[in-house]
Amino acid sequence: MARIQPVDPEKIQGKSKEILDAIKAKSGRVPNILKTMIHSPAAVQAYLGMSGALAGCVLPPKVRELLAVAVAEDNQCHYCLAAHSAIGKSLGLTTEELQAGRLGVSPDPKMNALLKFAAGLSKNRGNVTDKEFEAVRKAGATDEEIIEVIALVGLNLFTNYFNHVADPAIDFPQIPPLR
Repeated sequence: MARIQPVDPEKIQGKSKEILDAIKAKSGRVPNILKTMIHSPAAVQAYLGMSGALAGCVLPPKVRELLAVAVAEDNQCHYCLAAHSAIGKSLGLTTEELQAGRLGVSPDPKMNALLKFAAGLSKNRGNVTDKEFEAVRKAGATDEEIIEVIALVGLNLFTNYFNHVADPAIDFPQIPPLR
């Protein structure tokens, strides 16, 4: 059961209603994470602002979703794992690609390095060794891509932690945990 109850979008007013109405108009629905996060319009706006900015990054959408499932798996965030798996599938990622992403591996050397770098950031609270940094650099990651991975991990950590605390009901197809 949710620790922080989602709002009923039909019963709210003001800025919160405007924000949720805009989300629904854009995507056709309002996921439970945002119905819950809207208790703080500032937090939702921060989340949407960063998400929107990162939607324009050089890393393609499929890569961003693989990074998201890797971080969600590392943090055991079942909500984000379900949400990003559904988004990844809608972008054309296969179940096998998503499974590999969750494990932090890819047959593509650069993607493999990006996943390992993201997992290392998540596991080690942003502290990476020179060896880990050189591995992602040697795989061909540019400064821009490395910085975007850091930003994406930060965004995903926020939603993972939010979901751990608030515990919203998962409103995406659930994904069984690997561990």
